[in-house]
Amino acid sequence: FLENRISSWARGLKHQLGVRHGDRVAFLGTNHPEMLALMFACARLGAILVPLNWRLAPPELAYIARNAGLHVLVAETDFIRNAGAIRNAIPNCHMVALEFLEEEWIPHEELLKAEGADDSNPNVGMETPLLIVYTSGTTGDPKGAVLTQEALFWNALNSIHLHEMTSSDRILSVLPFFHVGPLNIQTTPALYAGAEVVLSPRFDPGLTLKLIATVHPELLLMVPVTMQALLRHPEWENTDLSSLRMVVTGSSVIPIDLIEGFHRRGVPVGQVYGSTETCPIATVLRRKDAIRKTGSTGKPALHCDVKLVDESGAVVKAGKSGELWVHGPNVMLEYWGNPEATAEVFTEGWYRSGDMGFRDEEGFITIHDRKKDIIISGGENIYPAEVEAILREQEAVADTAVVAGKDEKWGEVPVAFIELKPGMVLEEEQARELYRNRIASYKHPKAIIFLENLPRNSMGKVLKYELREKARDLTPKNWSR
Repeated sequence: FLENRISSWARGLKHQLGVRHGDRVAFLGTNHPEMLALMFACARLGAILVPLNWRLAPPELAYIARNAGLHVLVAETDFIRNAGAIRNAIPNCHMVALEFLEEEWIPHEELLKAEGADDSNPNVGMETPLLIVYTSGTTGDPKGAVLTQEALFWNALNSIHLHEMTSSDRILSVLPFFHVGPLNIQTTPALYAGAEVVLSPRFDPGLTLKLIATVHPELLLMVPVTMQALLRHPEWENTDLSSLRMVVTGSSVIPIDLIEGFHRRGVPVGQVYGSTETCPIATVLRRKDAIRKTGSTGKPALHCDVKLVDESGAVVKAGKSGELWVHGPNVMLEYWGNPEATAEVFTEGWYRSGDMGFRDEEGFITIHDRKKDIIISGGENIYPAEVEAILREQEAVADTAVVAGKDEKWGEVPVAFIELKPGMVLEEEQARELYRNRIASYKHPKAIIFLENLPRNSMGKVLKYELREKARDLTPKNWSR
């Protein structure tokens, strides 16, 4: 069935919509089998799939559409309204609807009936880009990491080694495919291995536990917030988890108590370290080491090199903190249309992650800090510069800084500190209103603190570590996303 569906998508895209080598095709929707077929159809055509985050606000989607120069958008019914922002940004973009009929939208079933003898384009090879996955940048604008077909291939081999994956395995995918982790840590490698993939459109803790008990998957991918949701669900202790060979997690520094909660139920928790730019598997903690190395993110993946270096780029000794650099065929080609940002993160072919860690005497790596100011909230990346930029538009704001505050449910949430200009006023609710319909709700500051002066060093740079200390002392008041 999947093979036929891929061919149908490829013929429709090529013969009805004129998709050629290098054209960008976006998908806006929840986890859906059609997205996977669409991705492999793009691979045959040499086109590039752009998975869109359905949680983004319309202006954010419009920016990505313009930046990527979309040729086609495929959208699920629930997201047709938000897709209007893409139509306005790129009027010539072909709009394809899944199970939805509206003027100027092409029903996907009609597209799949397109006639044509061939379902491929010439000059497609392993070096051909296949994915552009957008990740927020430190400037506040999203950057599109370009991943080649080769990157997905070697990432799949890294995954198969990590999971000891075979064609007899069943994988349950519950996390959103617009992130590179849920798409590429288990799902696309499972298809390469010939394993069975069961999709849940969105994560729901009760449904996930029910699927574990009834579908009996061997493998499952989680992030800290979803691990916590399962552990706190009333059916957690009663659910049969015996089919699970391993749960794999990643995304941030993982609280030990979450890992131990799964271990108490007899489920080993492996780990992956990586990023959108590394497809994402860079280091792996395999099942055999999961319990004795709890908290570690493991060793470099089978087809990937990782080194920890000091400020001069020299490799640090075991036990010493260093920045993780990654090299391998799984690493991104570039940031789409952004050579300056690409150059900033590469040194002699090594991707500089900005994350800090140390290696023990056995070679196992532990992540302990981030050089970047990224906030990871429930598995979602939030870059402070993007949040700060909106506040800085206000005339009353002299300066602002956004840092991570701790939250029991989400792990981290954004907290904004604001320094006002002398004699000027900005109410908290006014500040909150600035974010409405501008950026996704999970990026909105969950606390806004006004300070007479932001703490600074002798060069005038804001001391964010002092603000992080202040944020840690805050008592959450039903923070929501």
